[in-house]
Amino acid sequence: MLKPIQKWMQNLHQAALSHVLKLAVTISCSLLLLTWQPAIASAAPKIPDPSELSRAVEEIENLDAMRSGLAASLEGRTEEPTMQTMKEVCRPVGMRAMQLSQENGWQVKQIAKKYRNPDHAPDNLQAQIALAKFEREPDLVGFWDRETINGLLGTRYYRRINIEASCLACHGSKDSRPQFVKDNYPQDLAYNFHVGDLRGMYSVFIPDDVKQAIQDAVNP
Repeated sequence: MLKPIQKWMQNLHQAALSHVLKLAVTISCSLLLLTWQPAIASAAPKIPDPSELSRAVEEIENLDAMRSGLAASLEGRTEEPTMQTMKEVCRPVGMRAMQLSQENGWQVKQIAKKYRNPDHAPDNLQAQIALAKFEREPDLVGFWDRETINGLLGTRYYRRINIEASCLACHGSKDSRPQFVKDNYPQDLAYNFHVGDLRGMYSVFIPDDVKQAIQDAVNP
């Protein structure tokens, strides 16, 4: 039942954002190339192809459409969400992020200041700054940055995640959280949200040397 919902949400989301994404990526890539000129002259880094940057944005939009579509399946339910609900609604998004990482040599993850899973905590100072930027600029959807992660120089894309009505089934008031959350996440911070709040962000780190990153992922 979830697959038709997911496919429908992806198609609708992509159709609506296609033109905007192309324009945004064109501007972003142009700015990146301008910013990189001194580095190109001195160190000649392996800058990702603009088409790969564009594809990263598209994949994250698809990932967010999947998240939104799966969360929408909770609307109208009267029973309290359980661990099985989380596996059906939340886990596919994490699995898809992992798949994108392995297939492309990227590092794809979800990051939040108010996290439930400690693995989603900000992983460096730049991620903390990115979250603060989204908080200050509620109309900002995404932006690029140049970073070094685990010794690899590359380009990182941040994309905001906002709270939707369906999210409140698990992320509403502290007292209304499902019992499985209270039992399994004693250090939970992901509650007391309202519709439209910043939930967190997606992060896609694209190493300059993507081929090497893929080899490292296959042969750790």
